[in-house]
Amino acid sequence: MPSSPLLAVSGTTLVHVETAPRPPGSPRPSHPRVPGQRPPSRPRCRFPSGFSPRLSSRLWAPYARLFAVPGTRAFTAGNLLARLPMGMFTVSAVLMIAMARGSYALAGAVTATGLAATAVLAPLTARLVDRCGQARVAVPAVLVAVAAQLSLVLCVHTGAPAWTLFACYAASATTPNLGGMARARWAHLFPRDAAARHTASSFEQAADELCFMAGPVLATFLCVSLVPYAGTLAAAALLLAGTLLFAAQRRTEPPVAARRAATGGTLLRLPGLPALLVVFLATGAVFGAMEVVTIAFADAEGQRGAAGLVLGLQAAGSGAAGLLYGLVRPSADLGRRFRVCVAAMACLMALPLLAAAGTGRLLGLAPALLLAGMATAPTMVTGMAFVQTVVPTDRLNEGMTLAVTALLGGLACGAAAGGWTTEHLGPVAGFLAPASAAVLAAILVVLGGPRTPHGAVP
Repeated sequence: MPSSPLLAVSGTTLVHVETAPRPPGSPRPSHPRVPGQRPPSRPRCRFPSGFSPRLSSRLWAPYARLFAVPGTRAFTAGNLLARLPMGMFTVSAVLMIAMARGSYALAGAVTATGLAATAVLAPLTARLVDRCGQARVAVPAVLVAVAAQLSLVLCVHTGAPAWTLFACYAASATTPNLGGMARARWAHLFPRDAAARHTASSFEQAADELCFMAGPVLATFLCVSLVPYAGTLAAAALLLAGTLLFAAQRRTEPPVAARRAATGGTLLRLPGLPALLVVFLATGAVFGAMEVVTIAFADAEGQRGAAGLVLGLQAAGSGAAGLLYGLVRPSADLGRRFRVCVAAMACLMALPLLAAAGTGRLLGLAPALLLAGMATAPTMVTGMAFVQTVVPTDRLNEGMTLAVTALLGGLACGAAAGGWTTEHLGPVAGFLAPASAAVLAAILVVLGGPRTPHGAVP
């Protein structure tokens, strides 16, 4: 048999080498060694003990399956960019008005007015999104909101009358529920896959926690380090850029044709939805009260500046729990799952009270808040899944916006209750407010909470 010619490289000279065929069964010849040169070694990947790359890939496979769908990464990136300002606007407005006008009372009143305007305008904007499509409504609504935020900066800078601040901040309430629109896209992409929708909802909840954890920190840094207007200006730019990127992803947008025959009347008449909104109201009170009493507790300890970092631990715990919850295959009984999650939240929300009473130190409160936050995301994920089963598909954005509005209302009530409790009973007893709100949510779910609709796909 003829030999096989090879080309060997020696320095810069090409040498023609004739090799004889290897007899069957003979060992494979080793590479010739060059004097003064170490033999080539095969690179090895070392992993920690007990870790397997295959195990890691299987663990995160549910999320990988989501983002394998074309267009999902692009709309998620734009949506996250646009949602980050949701955690920036309120803090930026409070710092900007307080630093420029010297009044926290005025700053709080202005932001409270914006919250009330959101409760009225957000469901109307969501209804337009369901009827006309996400891109056609979101972009004009965000342009109005950005113009209102820029007008607020101008009014504060020029010393305009106080009523103009109220008007500008109220006009910014046209900002659509971007998180709800992202969830609607996942529901459109996986209409028959309950497990995929569960994973997507868990991811979106973790993203919410990330935005509300990083947003206030970024806003405070910009307003304090640069100028009082920097936080609002940066948030407006991020909102506009993210919304334009999100709206440009048209192939993942739910088609308007599927929503032309939209269900008429108010959604509050749907069976199960009013009870669910009441639970959301109590859940929002947990968040609002916890924020106020933690700040008051840190202030009493002389560490008010560390309050934001400690509250960030609660959001971090919630975000991590949300991602892990998305990897768990949910049970078929959505009502039972919701009751278990709310009951777990009621139990874990007692930890900050016990830590504050036992240690009396902010350092002891931090791990308790981290653990307490781990029940938040599973509760919100399951609650939003409930909304998707109760509300018709052609009005999904409106239904989820009603849930967010109930949360915002509870947030305001909880903040007021937490402030009153702290002022009259002390900073440690203030933690009774979020713990009581969590227990109230659990009682509402057990006694008259929503049940899984017959034939619904969770």
